[in-house]
Amino acid sequence: MLSAIGLSADAELVYLGMLSAPHLDLPQLAAHIDMPEDAVRATLDELIDLSLVVHGNDGARPRTIGPTVGLASLIARAEAEVEEKQRQLEATRTVVMSLAAAHEETRDREQITKWAGVDAVRGRLEDLAARTTVECVSLNPHAAQSPEGKSASQPLNQRMLERGVAIRAVYQDSHRHNPLLHEYAVWMTAMGAELRTAPTLPMLLVIFDRRTALLPIDPTDSSKGAQEVHAPGIVAAVYGLFAQIWSTATPLGQAPACDDADLDPQLRELSRLLACGSTDEMIARKMGLSLRTIKRKSAELMDRLDARSRFQAGVIAAQRGWIEPGDTSARRADAALAPSSDV
Repeated sequence: MLSAIGLSADAELVYLGMLSAPHLDLPQLAAHIDMPEDAVRATLDELIDLSLVVHGNDGARPRTIGPTVGLASLIARAEAEVEEKQRQLEATRTVVMSLAAAHEETRDREQITKWAGVDAVRGRLEDLAARTTVECVSLNPHAAQSPEGKSASQPLNQRMLERGVAIRAVYQDSHRHNPLLHEYAVWMTAMGAELRTAPTLPMLLVIFDRRTALLPIDPTDSSKGAQEVHAPGIVAAVYGLFAQIWSTATPLGQAPACDDADLDPQLRELSRLLACGSTDEMIARKMGLSLRTIKRKSAELMDRLDARSRFQAGVIAAQRGWIEPGDTSARRADAALAPSSDV
């Protein structure tokens, strides 16, 4: 109880024993508190140093200084030490913040910084999240999601939301059927974040205060690390990509709506991917769905279009105006130029 003001456990025991039985001599006190006489004698020296006990006159037994004076003095001393420590900490904080600000200014001038590996990226995410004051937006493809990643990002998002930072995030439609990721999304929404979903997303990206963007070094494998970008033109372009996807994505609390052709966003995206000749495996990866689900949806689409092949289904979809002409050519280029891991 009294350790906070500098008393050891033995000193506290002896002092309280002397206060409760001031008439006892040293041997009697030792017996009273069940402590060896040598230990009591050594502890009395400690109490004398703390000005809680004084030597008696003419060889009389030591006597205590009452708690009103003795302990109050120690409390005042402890409070003074705490105040001095607090002043030192505040001075140190000022120096650290100055160093951090100078470090960040230097990093900002570098325009692009690479962070190799998941651990390095998570550490940098923590730094950037702590500095964010207004807004954090992100695209979150299915392939980049993991329970470990969610566990790491949850406290960062919570602290930002508690500070009043606006969070907007787009996930894939497939997240709506993943219990773990859906639970995380529901928690985010309850905390005040805005979440939407889209059938496919081009890559993982996070943008802080529209000034700093984190992009994957390899869009097909986020575990390789990230590039931190400060160049205003690049950040603006990346934010424009997010804004375009956000504008057509479906809020998490709503079911994806069907279009004039009675296609939901997933079926429309599937028809586009079929039209450019993507394989079932490629489509499954892009849409974050199982291969069996893609085959089932492809069969459903072919049946609706009375098509004999998957590619024919895509062509008929284009003929019916379900797909913009530019979509087909762009997605054929996507398929032709896709990394080897997606072929």
